[in-house]
Amino acid sequence: MIQLNPIESRVLGVLIEKAMTTPEQYPLSLNAATNGANQKNNRDPVLSLNEDEIFDALEGLREKGLAVRVDTPGSRVHKYRHRANEFLHIRPTELAILAELLLRGPQTLGEIRGRASRMAELDSLETTRGLLTAMMTCQEPLVKELPPAPGSRAERYMQLLCPELHPISVAAEIPASTAGPTLSDRVTTLENKVQTLTDSLNRLLEKLGETGA
Repeated sequence: MIQLNPIESRVLGVLIEKAMTTPEQYPLSLNAATNGANQKNNRDPVLSLNEDEIFDALEGLREKGLAVRVDTPGSRVHKYRHRANEFLHIRPTELAILAELLLRGPQTLGEIRGRASRMAELDSLETTRGLLTAMMTCQEPLVKELPPAPGSRAERYMQLLCPELHPISVAAEIPASTAGPTLSDRVTTLENKVQTLTDSLNRLLEKLGETGA
């Protein structure tokens, strides 16, 4: 499985996003790729990367087969486009989901559908779930399911090209089966203990009453 560093991951997400949302401005120059990586909307976290860092990331993606440089006759500005769909053998809808996870980190099914829909049409939650399942069960999985975030009941999904891109808290990784008892569980346990003590007390009082008689 190919592994990217965090800046390569951000740049790949930008290349995919811009190819789908602003095709008239694609492929991207070094300056455009830098602006896209540093933009404040649709990004988590917001970064401040310089052109040298972006150039190194673009060249890293080229070496790994995920991007190519496009040289236009008469132009001295190099531009770049991604090759993620050919290299990873995924469909445009799956590519949109991958870009969204690269740019924003782990998300719920509803968040993925709502946000990735700006890049590709996702008809329903079930369609989105099917695409995620395909990406999780392919020969080299691109996506992994995570337990719900604390306070939530919805499962989340993360990309696997750069697992350390958006660190997951240890608490969030603990499966529900190994987590501590919930408030409802504790209340039920206390109620059972109270009932047991009440029954024991009643039996004791009955015995005392018989003795006294």
